[in-house]
Amino acid sequence: MSVKDDIEDSSAPLIEHLAELRTRLIRSAVAFIIGMVLAFTVAEPILQFLLGPIEETLRALGDPSPTMQYTSPQEYLFTLFRISMVFGFALAFPVISFQMWRFVAPGLYKSEKGAFLPFVIASPFMFLLGASFAHFIVTPLAMAFFLGFADVSSIFANLLQSAPVNLPEGLVDGLPADAAVVPETTEGVRITFFGKVNESLDITLKFIMAFGLCFQLPVLLTLMGKAGLVSAAGLGAVRKYAMVGILVLAAVVTPPDVTTQVILFVVVYGLYEISIFLVRLVERKRERDLRAQGLWFEDDAEEDAMAAEFEDDGK
Repeated sequence: MSVKDDIEDSSAPLIEHLAELRTRLIRSAVAFIIGMVLAFTVAEPILQFLLGPIEETLRALGDPSPTMQYTSPQEYLFTLFRISMVFGFALAFPVISFQMWRFVAPGLYKSEKGAFLPFVIASPFMFLLGASFAHFIVTPLAMAFFLGFADVSSIFANLLQSAPVNLPEGLVDGLPADAAVVPETTEGVRITFFGKVNESLDITLKFIMAFGLCFQLPVLLTLMGKAGLVSAAGLGAVRKYAMVGILVLAAVVTPPDVTTQVILFVVVYGLYEISIFLVRLVERKRERDLRAQGLWFEDDAEEDAMAAEFEDDGK
């Protein structure tokens, strides 16, 4: 290893490192608070955006005026606070990650800095990609399954079209044109959807977090491959177990809808195969570097061959 790749000299005592950590944490906290305040100013449009799949599903099922409700005085405000915290952290993440990087960078080799920095950039991008996939594809499918199961289209059609018919004579003419009247019934109980804001938002955010984390799989496994913790041959050898695990994950985080589960399985398994490919690229690059430095021995090649043979046996 060259002299240029040595750890940067640092004779700072522990108290100075703790002081620096405190400074980085304070700056991160200030960035988070600023991001939260900025997000709170647009929290209501963000809420409307997050509830968009529910609105589209209700309109498709025949509801002309989708409505959500809250059942306690503070519920709506707390919902906006929750949105501002989540999106405030997203806004502050570049600053927070930069402060983390500035704190740990002096203790890394220069080659490690160059290897680690791309993952700091790729991680939020992959999370955003997974969150977008969840919001625009998975959530609409889930809402169509849950709300369609209740057959709300016939309920709303019944409610709005037959209401004036059941009114006493002479009262219909006195109603405004846009009045909605609940019809009288002689038997049965009407079941309809009056969604709570916080519960509906909770489902949406769970999907966003679940898929955002699932899309971190290539980043995590590639980083582990760089650290030598996993190998492409090892990941390939446990491919069948990974398939089972992904199937279980699809069954847990998605509604009991085959279409949604198949989509999640295909996407996450595709990410797993991409991870194997990226780890293989990392291994080839490491081999080229070691050969260039004269540090590659036949024992390493034999270990790789044994790993590949183990992969074939695993299949």
